[in-house]
Amino acid sequence: MSDAVIDILKKNDKNVAEIASVMPNPTIEKLYEGMEITRQHKAEFILAVGGGSVCDYSKALSVSVNCDEDPWEKYYVRFEEPSCETLPVGCVLTMVGTGSEMNAGSVITNHDAKLKIGHVFADEKIMPRFSILNPEYTMTLSHYQMVSGIYDIFNHICEQYFSGEDDNTSDYVSEGLMKSVIHSSRIANQNPQDYETRSNIMWTATWALNTLVSRGKSEDWMVHMLGQAAGAIINATHGMTLAAVSFPYYKYIMPYGLPKFVRFAENVWDVDPAGKSDEQIATEGLDAMKAWMEELGLVMNLTELGATEASIEDIANATIILEGGYKVLGREEVVRILKGSL
Repeated sequence: MSDAVIDILKKNDKNVAEIASVMPNPTIEKLYEGMEITRQHKAEFILAVGGGSVCDYSKALSVSVNCDEDPWEKYYVRFEEPSCETLPVGCVLTMVGTGSEMNAGSVITNHDAKLKIGHVFADEKIMPRFSILNPEYTMTLSHYQMVSGIYDIFNHICEQYFSGEDDNTSDYVSEGLMKSVIHSSRIANQNPQDYETRSNIMWTATWALNTLVSRGKSEDWMVHMLGQAAGAIINATHGMTLAAVSFPYYKYIMPYGLPKFVRFAENVWDVDPAGKSDEQIATEGLDAMKAWMEELGLVMNLTELGATEASIEDIANATIILEGGYKVLGREEVVRILKGSL
């Protein structure tokens, strides 16, 4: 795909410089390399051709090219906003899941620091100026990458849904999006070449993280903090690290947000509440989610991704604690959840 895009650009008299081999979980070293290339060629526009990692990387590059200090320290340690001129970004999406095509977020990994950190920039001009979403560009993905992206979509919605106790319109939208993901994923799992299904998955991915369903929500994001920490240590596929830690995490926090987990069970998984306690209903909902994840073939434990008992401490140390969900975790609780994910 990148060769085809470069060919089109050159035929239209555009000067093109390529930053090749942007890896999943792009590293700070790769960002430094891209800054040099971009400065050398005096680039005026950055076009991301790839999946969420490439799009995240391009946004990080956008705010770093003209930055007069270390972008890791400025954006990913101090979480400051850019004070320099930024370059516009466009996106041609070839893998769905992250929603990076319609938000201002960017995740970068620093292996030396054993950290994988995301920064959602406040300035909307960091968002891609345009994104081309054609599901045909995603048809060559492996099953592993496809279902990993699907779970990333689903969990983005969960992270925003599992917060607050009010009757929020955003929650009704989230429930519809989750049901759409579940329905489409089952079709794609059997027939990955189904155009309509892949287009619905692609569009839901964009809605899941374009801030629409976060309106009025405090938001949780602890599954992502756990999953990103694991990814920083074992360098595993993002959606799979989320899948591996999700069920143990949600089982642990369920008592603290029981009404929402009951609603999740009834409205998303169609659990019949008749004659059951709230705890039974909520548990059935999480069990239904787990069964769906297993049906898709998701990795359900960190061991399969390369984690060991010995790596739990490093993952726990790399886990950022957030306060928007139903339970603010202590370090011992983080370790307990991670051990339950092995």
